Amino acid sequence: MTIERKKYCVNGEWLESRTSKYMPVTDSSTGEVIAEVPCCTKDEVESAIAAAQAAFPEWSQKSLSARTQMMFKWRNVLLEHLEELTVLCSKELGKNLDEARGDILKAIEPTEFSCALPSIIQGEAALQVTTGFDTASYRMPLGVVAGIVPFNFPAMIPWGWMVPLAIATGNTVVLKAASLTPLTSMRILELFYEEAGFPKGVVNLVTCSRVESEIFLNDPRVKAVTFVGTTGVGKHIYSVASANGKRVQAQCEAKNHALVLEDADLESATNAIINSTYGCAGMRCMALPVIVVQESIADKFVAMLKEKAEALKVGCAYDPETKLGPVVSAAHKEKVCDWIQKGVDEGAELVLDGRDIVVPGYEKGFFVGPTILDHVKPGMSVGDREIFGPVTLIKRVKDFDEGLEIMNANPFANGSVIFTQSGYYARKFEFLTDGGMVGINVGIPVPTAYFPFSGNKDSFFGDLHVLGKDGVRFYTRAKTVTKHWYDESSKAKTVSTWEGTVERV
Repeated sequence: MTIERKKYCVNGEWLESRTSKYMPVTDSSTGEVIAEVPCCTKDEVESAIAAAQAAFPEWSQKSLSARTQMMFKWRNVLLEHLEELTVLCSKELGKNLDEARGDILKAIEPTEFSCALPSIIQGEAALQVTTGFDTASYRMPLGVVAGIVPFNFPAMIPWGWMVPLAIATGNTVVLKAASLTPLTSMRILELFYEEAGFPKGVVNLVTCSRVESEIFLNDPRVKAVTFVGTTGVGKHIYSVASANGKRVQAQCEAKNHALVLEDADLESATNAIINSTYGCAGMRCMALPVIVVQESIADKFVAMLKEKAEALKVGCAYDPETKLGPVVSAAHKEKVCDWIQKGVDEGAELVLDGRDIVVPGYEKGFFVGPTILDHVKPGMSVGDREIFGPVTLIKRVKDFDEGLEIMNANPFANGSVIFTQSGYYARKFEFLTDGGMVGINVGIPVPTAYFPFSGNKDSFFGDLHVLGKDGVRFYTRAKTVTKHWYDESSKAKTVSTWEGTVERV
């Protein structure tokens, strides 16, 4: 089988890299290499930044209505290619078809939000702030924005969280696509230019290692960096880029907890947890890997969870019957399995073991079946660190207060969930949980695009979150203009000082 060597995109042109190093992209269900992408050189990354900078003046000066109309067209192009992109995403990542389709739809949602930008980006103004003077505040684009992308959402994160608001507000973009799953993003960029007709250089795409990515943090032409990935890398990006005067969003790891109280509707709760924990094979930052269960119902809950987990059909990602597809790579499968063993070694009880699962006809795929570890105690690393796989960890507590304390002790605070029928405990949880995105009887508390994706603690570094009005503010800077027009009578009544123009008494 001939393996296609992919190119990188600068100024709307797909170019052959001069690198000698190429990185494999696999079909996660078969284990076969389906493409190779270049580890772009330093010069090639810099050329992408130069192209974005060259495109910025013309793009940023297009009228707001012209940019909005292009976003409408872009939204329709994505919808027209929904199924094509769904299959591509499923193949390179391992999400089942429903989950892959959701990845594309979650890219379209912020695009639709960006179409409303004319009403969102409006500034503020006041007439006659002092006699004869008017002041207005506007939101202006920053310039070149760099997006550093993880493997787990190859459509939603670059083309939902990053590109729509960045370009709708007038910026230009350089994407560093994930080397494990670049094909979906590359195909979307082809459609961006070929069918939506965006001006060349508005979005550019490279694939490279962390060494070349460091350029984004130091190059003065890059005005902002938006990143999704591990906490260690996120901290580094935040510290270096912000020290260089850049805007930074660093969306990092998570270890989301759900608290299940004894009055919860267990059938609904377990269904929501199954969807959240095992959806996307657990490879999402809003999964629910840790379930904190009130002891009085813990045995019953674990039995129900195990029964539902065992019923999930594990199989080829692009088989329409599959509910749980593979993880992204052989290395990632090994990592997840190592974490399962570490949990056992630390003393957790292995209720369900998915390490040895085999899918007939797909024996070389990267499959990990649903796994449950019970009696996870405070101090066990398996209960504190992100595994990013289809593994559920059960922590047992006596009551609400102990459960909340255990949840808030975790260094990550992306999301948190409570399952209860008590309005009192639900409201108390809403106020006291550290989680930035809170679910009350909701397994995946991800907000729609017009609210921010608001992680806390070690799950996020920066001041302005992804999406919503926070996203608009992140990609723009304030410009406040004070105006005065002289006439003969005003000349005699005003005087300028270093503090501004003031009225004479």
